[in-house]
Amino acid sequence: MSSRKQFVGIPFTSALRFMALAPVFCLFLCLHALSLPATAQTPAPPAGISQEQFDALVEAISRSVVAQLKAPVPAMAGGGASDPAGAATPDPLEARVAQFVDRGSAALAAFPELGRRLAEFPKLIVQAGDGRGLSAFVLLLFISAALALAVERLVAVLFGGLRARLGARVAATPGPAALLPIGAILALDLVGVAAVWFVSYGAIGIWFSRGVGQDKLAAAVLAGIFAWRLYMLAFRFVLRPGLASARLAAMDDGEAAALYRRIALIVLLIVVLRIVIRLLIATATPAEAIAAGQILVTCLVLSFVFWMAARSRVAVGRWLAGLATAQNSLAGRLGAHWLTVAAPPFLALGLTQIYGAVVARYTVPNAVLLTLNALIALILFQTLARYLTRPRPAAVPEFAEGEPAAGPPADTAAKAAPRGFTDVVIRCIRTAILLAIMVFVAQSWIVDVFALVDEQGWRTLARSSLATAVTLFLAFVAWELVDFFTRATPAAASDVAAAGEGGGGSGSRLATMLPLLRVVLAITIGVLALLVVLSEMGVNIAPLLAGASVFGLALSFGSQALVRDIVSGIFYLSDDAFRIGEYIDCGKAKGSVEGFTLRSIRLRHQNGQVHTIPFGQLGQITNFSRDWATVKFNLRFKRDTDLEKLRKTVKKIGDQMQADPEFANDFIAPLRMQGVADILDNALLVRFKFTVKPIQPSYVQRVAVKTMVTTFPTVGIEFADSMVAVQTMGAGGDQAAAAAASSAQNRSRAELALSTEAGQ
Repeated sequence: MSSRKQFVGIPFTSALRFMALAPVFCLFLCLHALSLPATAQTPAPPAGISQEQFDALVEAISRSVVAQLKAPVPAMAGGGASDPAGAATPDPLEARVAQFVDRGSAALAAFPELGRRLAEFPKLIVQAGDGRGLSAFVLLLFISAALALAVERLVAVLFGGLRARLGARVAATPGPAALLPIGAILALDLVGVAAVWFVSYGAIGIWFSRGVGQDKLAAAVLAGIFAWRLYMLAFRFVLRPGLASARLAAMDDGEAAALYRRIALIVLLIVVLRIVIRLLIATATPAEAIAAGQILVTCLVLSFVFWMAARSRVAVGRWLAGLATAQNSLAGRLGAHWLTVAAPPFLALGLTQIYGAVVARYTVPNAVLLTLNALIALILFQTLARYLTRPRPAAVPEFAEGEPAAGPPADTAAKAAPRGFTDVVIRCIRTAILLAIMVFVAQSWIVDVFALVDEQGWRTLARSSLATAVTLFLAFVAWELVDFFTRATPAAASDVAAAGEGGGGSGSRLATMLPLLRVVLAITIGVLALLVVLSEMGVNIAPLLAGASVFGLALSFGSQALVRDIVSGIFYLSDDAFRIGEYIDCGKAKGSVEGFTLRSIRLRHQNGQVHTIPFGQLGQITNFSRDWATVKFNLRFKRDTDLEKLRKTVKKIGDQMQADPEFANDFIAPLRMQGVADILDNALLVRFKFTVKPIQPSYVQRVAVKTMVTTFPTVGIEFADSMVAVQTMGAGGDQAAAAAASSAQNRSRAELALSTEAGQ
């Protein structure tokens, strides 16, 4: 059987293929022999075709014959034993590497062909002009391009004054209100780009509408100019060369103008080189020469990109470092060293572009390019967001050369500034944009590059994941709102907490309930989002709900102390027993309420200690910070003191303190003498009182006593002094009398202090 399938050691299928191609091969040999120099003559082509067409036909036939002879022979059924080498499966990676090496070598060898094709462009343009010469075509194209750019510049000059006024409004307007003048300046830029579009396509309609090759080339060039100006609009929006008052990026005029010019040069170079590649494709250039052109274009663009990055390293580093929310954050450090971070992605883009040009597969470079464009878009949006949330300084300083003239201020000021509602909105918008970009980038990599799913499978996956993504985004938005509203009020309430002794400011009841409400809402949002996501993913959540119920019952029975603390805290809060910032005494400890959790309260003593007490152990609560506080204190006066004069003097002091702006809003009842509390052996114990708001009663008492001590001697009112009569015998009696008198004076001062504390 095997002898019939082979012919002189050659497989039967190969023999059949050779016999079928033998006539073609003989024709090729004949034609090749006729073209040898030994013949000294070139055969005339058949009638009806030119010599170039005849040569192309011969070359095509020869390539076909060689390709057929080099093609691998498919394995026959049962022929595996006779051809073991044909049964081996080649390694896909090795095959791809070999293919890349072969095609890369062919592309490098095609550079002379590329040069020849580029040199033929003028002749091809003349041939495709349908009677129009090269000079006339170039002149019309130059006039059209120059007119389009001149019109854009004219629009910028005409609206220069309005642009300057809008820029001043941007600099003077804080927060989201600056979006209106920023949008107005962007609209003026759009007018200029629209003028470029109008002139470009108007020139196409007037001078380049015949449909010949020249007109198609002119249309491609003018469309490229419009695309160039449109793409640069995004960078003009951020850099604003020549308009520092509306610049979003943190750099000065010179840096912004230089960076804008370099980016414009690179984008223009990309547009021009892409037009050249399209022209090569349109003129039926061999694939190897086109690949060589794409390799050359990639190397040129990559070189210009690294040149621009090196020249603008400091300016771009300052810009990107200013986008971080904190000075020492990871994003800030990466921004300061952005060139080290950005070099590998740009190098990867260049290498993938070369790979795509060689193997004629552009899915990987397109995916890398889409990813880099998405990152650039995120940087531009973050620049706008950072500018809108910047804290407004009291005065705008003058900037010297080399210093940033615009953009966000120092990070320390940003850190000290409170988080506003604008930050919440921008964070939500940034998250939505990030999700959308991730979807597009993931589609490019999953579908086009890795081919994990096809287009139909991706659409099915996207539809099934839409509800999950929307649920997670809404949960994020809900938490951002809860976080904003629950953080703002307690922060304001903590400012009124008293720093004095035995007093405390009272926060609102809502501020007191917000910490507990924050925890409850966070748990609710998280649980609901998790259940919805699991349900959308096809998970049966009924067993989860049943298990959670059983776990809750087990927890309530097994942790009775925890349940008691939580329930007690709920009832304390519902009874409005205390609020944030109030000064309370629960028997075991006293202090100002700093905060609480689900199971405990945190008290700050006036000496600085922090007490954490479970709600179940609080017991009776005495609140010193509600409504009003009456302070009573005693002072000792001589027994012959004129009480009426004392009463009038104290009344005058009380009226003066009540009229003082420092205490005017604190007093409810002014300082008055209440009467004689006790008559001692050598003194009258007089009681005084006043009623104030429970914010700083101890401080008001100290000021009142100080004023009385300085005022009473001026009107003839004296405090009592402990006098001890001592009868002495001999010389040592004077020392004993002096010691007894000193002891009596110290005891009198101690009694005065104790009587003052007892009055409180």
